[in-house]
Amino acid sequence: MFIDDDELRDIFKATSEEHLQQMEANVLHLEKHPDDSATLENLLREIHSLKGDANMLGIKDIGTLAHQFEDILGSVKRGETVYSTELSDRLYQGLDAMGQLVHAAVTGETAETNVIHVMAYLMGAPKEPEQAIEHENNGKAILLEPVQLATLSTREDERDIEERDAEQRDIETWQHRDLEPFRYATPSLLHAPKASLSTSVHRINTIRVETAKLDTLMTQAGELTVTKTRINHRLVDIEELLTLWEDWNRDVFSHRTAWYEGQRGAKGQFSSGQGSQQRHQERLEQVGQRLNQLRQAAYEDSSRLESVVTELEAGIQALCLLPLSTLFQPFARMVRDLARQEGKAIELVIEGGDTRADKRILEEMKDPLMHLLRNAIDHGIELPDERERLGKPRTATLYLRGYQTATNIVIEVSDDGCGLMIETIKQTAVQRGVCRPDDFAKMSDRQIQALIFAPGFSTRSLITEVSGRGVGLDVVKTNVDRLKGTIQVESRPNVGSTFQIQLRPTLATAHVLLVVVEGISYAIPVEFIETSLLMQPSDLFTIEGQTAFLFAQQPISIVKLANLLELKAPSLVPKAAPPASFPCIILKVGEERLGLLVDALIDEQDVVLKAQSQLLQRVRNVSGATILGTGEVCMVLNPTDLIASVQKRTIVDHAQTSMQAANQKQVVLLVEDSIAIRTQEKRILESAGYEIITAVDGLDALNKLPARTFDAIVSDVQMPNLDGLALTAKVRQHKEYNELPIILVTSLASDEDKRRGAEAGANAYIPKGSFDQTVLIETLKRLV
Repeated sequence: MFIDDDELRDIFKATSEEHLQQMEANVLHLEKHPDDSATLENLLREIHSLKGDANMLGIKDIGTLAHQFEDILGSVKRGETVYSTELSDRLYQGLDAMGQLVHAAVTGETAETNVIHVMAYLMGAPKEPEQAIEHENNGKAILLEPVQLATLSTREDERDIEERDAEQRDIETWQHRDLEPFRYATPSLLHAPKASLSTSVHRINTIRVETAKLDTLMTQAGELTVTKTRINHRLVDIEELLTLWEDWNRDVFSHRTAWYEGQRGAKGQFSSGQGSQQRHQERLEQVGQRLNQLRQAAYEDSSRLESVVTELEAGIQALCLLPLSTLFQPFARMVRDLARQEGKAIELVIEGGDTRADKRILEEMKDPLMHLLRNAIDHGIELPDERERLGKPRTATLYLRGYQTATNIVIEVSDDGCGLMIETIKQTAVQRGVCRPDDFAKMSDRQIQALIFAPGFSTRSLITEVSGRGVGLDVVKTNVDRLKGTIQVESRPNVGSTFQIQLRPTLATAHVLLVVVEGISYAIPVEFIETSLLMQPSDLFTIEGQTAFLFAQQPISIVKLANLLELKAPSLVPKAAPPASFPCIILKVGEERLGLLVDALIDEQDVVLKAQSQLLQRVRNVSGATILGTGEVCMVLNPTDLIASVQKRTIVDHAQTSMQAANQKQVVLLVEDSIAIRTQEKRILESAGYEIITAVDGLDALNKLPARTFDAIVSDVQMPNLDGLALTAKVRQHKEYNELPIILVTSLASDEDKRRGAEAGANAYIPKGSFDQTVLIETLKRLV
């Protein structure tokens, strides 16, 4: 049987060759050490894996031989059969047969293996054909001593009934085939001609390589790109040297002409001086010839190196690329299970799984995509009855897409749920201290929606296991930033939301534009630069307290990059002798634009991104560093951070006030009737930096609540006098405590108990059965 699918064929070829090689090594080891149970177990695992691969692809002959291997070795494992040299001979013949069947499956050639004969030999039939058959007049063979192929195992508990019945039918079919006599049709694996062994060529078509080694190769290929740039700089040096030589040669020619005119009267001196001038001229010409040869050789070397580097980099990148389906497929089960858990009907549609991306993208994007999908299921998609009331299909559609643009790999997660609620986001942002109410007037809806990526941001009033602990979307933003990518959200009420992640196809190198600011070179990734232009001072105007200019009939904020990087005192236009025009770069991240004023534009280059040290894991406005061809260290700027920095400049004072408030100890009222649990929780919270006031029950807590200002309440539910649910309800009756966070920690963990807690007004519900002190601390940090 030939495997039609190219990808499956290549995979089966590589894995089966590895399995057969390991099986042969194990058989050889067992022949010398028949009591080595570990090697026997390894051999059984390899056989089982090969059988599973073959059966999945419909190669029944390999599966049947492998199953017979399992029967034989299972008998050895149980002590029913003694492992011997003769048994090794039989196993080797079976391995050779499976090797030929694998070759036939991946090449389409006809296998020379007679599976019936191999099965007979594996099960103990004599190798000499005269002992096994006699000839009839019609030339067909009759087995004198039947091998009982219909019974492949005597132990019912080790054979799946359906699999055994299928094999029984296959074997009965084989028994009705015309069997040529062994003496005339002995398979090549039993008596292979010597000539065929000498003429065969051994080729290894695939190898397995550790991905870390590919990463190292990719980095080294990037370093070659830098070397190519350095050689180009040397070419510039040679050109400058040639220009200097040409100037020198002209000056010498002028001086020589003037000297000839002055020395014509003195014959002797003229003759002597003429020889000296000729020698100088010859040397100059030799220097010129060597310089021209050096320039030509440098150009040829640079051109050749550029071609080799390009091909090498493209080849290594191709090795590191994997289909996005590797990342997408496991989410289908997760979405199905979570949808059932939440009582929602959701269909996951996966598109673009064949798009290939760097393996690091697949590694780093698993958690972000998981958070986005969980968030969509928990927050975005409505219950079936609610969807039906809104005129939507009861079954929601959740899309997971991947595709490639000219410059980026794009991954999208979208749903047809309720969308993001702008007013709810505003209220939560004010409560969390992310923004002030006045700031929203200067922000677009898209900017307000982007606030959901702030650390600890959640609009849920009750924390659940699915989402809402405030560690979801900021994790997404952090991982995307680590990959030097961007994430944008677009949402419409009752229509749905789309999260779009854009990532560079390769993470080792980047194409950047070099600019100069205050005499220092900086690099900006080209994919975020929409255009560059010369800005006139008369083009600038002020709108809503910010300097702006018109671009594509839209006002765009503009800042001096030196001011944004805090390199000097803020000044948009130089005070002394301002130029008539100055370079401006238009950054575009998603739908956001920003104009950056710089001192000069230098060049576009491919650079190798150097990882930041452990001391500088996250530096604002900087995504990494590189070394230019001149040897200069250059910072690579982060366009997303640059735009965010401009948007946040108006709330710096408020942020500083929030930081000062955060330095004060926050007070928590701990309500618990069990002294042991109360002591344990008090220690946990005090070690986290909170001041703890304890209460023995709900009534005690109500009496202590007016005594001072509390930042949160952590309470048990089952208590005497006044339980936690009643306490929560009574606290919420007072208007001044409407925003006071209340966390219930209880052994009541059913869905009904959680619903009652939410109805009473609790902000979080933590079951004691799965109690983890880190969960309590994280919940407090998010709510307080």
